[in-house]
Amino acid sequence: MNTMSEKKKKSRFAKITMVVVWTMLILTIGSIVLGAITSIQ
Repeated sequence: MNTMSEKKKKSRFAKITMVVVWTMLILTIGSIVLGAITSIQ
């Protein structure tokens, strides 16, 4: 991880974008899982 970040330094905008993308993915997956659990019960 450290060697990758040293070779390719990401800007603040890139880090924010990655955080937003991961948050969206986690929320989407979480809502799908919750929907599946509620439909099963």
